Amino acid sequence: MTSTPKQEFSYDLRIPKERVAVLIGKKGEVKRTIEHETKTKVQINSEEGTVSLTGEDALLLYLAREIVRAIGRGFNPDIALLLLKQDYAFELIAIQDYVKTENDLERLRGRVIGEGGKSRRTIEELTQTNICVFGKTAGIIGPAENISDARRAIESLLAGSPHAHVYKWLERRRKMGRRTWQ
Repeated sequence: MTSTPKQEFSYDLRIPKERVAVLIGKKGEVKRTIEHETKTKVQINSEEGTVSLTGEDALLLYLAREIVRAIGRGFNPDIALLLLKQDYAFELIAIQDYVKTENDLERLRGRVIGEGGKSRRTIEELTQTNICVFGKTAGIIGPAENISDARRAIESLLAGSPHAHVYKWLERRRKMGRRTWQ
C-alpha cells in the first residue's frame, strides 16, 4: 500500500515592519500559538516584513493568513486569535477609498475613532465586534453576522453621515433582532 504525498499549500504576505515584533510575540509565543492552533509553519523575515505560511490544510492555512493579516493591520494578537472561533470573521475597509484630498485621511480616521476613541467604542459595543484603525485601513473582527453592520456604520461615517444617525441606526438594528437591511 503506497501513501500519496500530502499536498502542501502556502501564502506569502507582507506586514508593516513595526508589526513584526507583535506577530512574533514575547519569546516567539504568538508565532508558536498561530502555528499550533492552525497546524501551519510561519516563517518571518523581520527585515523585509514578509511572512511565509505553509500547511497541508488549506482552510487552516487561510485562517492563519487572516490572523497574520489582522495582526499586521494593528490588532492585538489576542483579538486576532478570536478568528479561531468558528463564526468569527475579519474584514478590512480601505479608508483611502473615501479620501479626496491629502488632509482627508487624518480627518476620516478621526471620524471613525472619535474623540478619545468614543466612536470606535460605541460601534464595537453596538455590534459586538472589535475595530482597529491602522494606517489607511479600518479592520473589523467579530461574529460574522455582526460584521456587515459594523462595516456599514464605518462606511457611513467615512461617507460623512453624522455620528448620531449612525448610532441610532445601529441601535434600531440591535432592537429589531438583526433583520436584513432595507
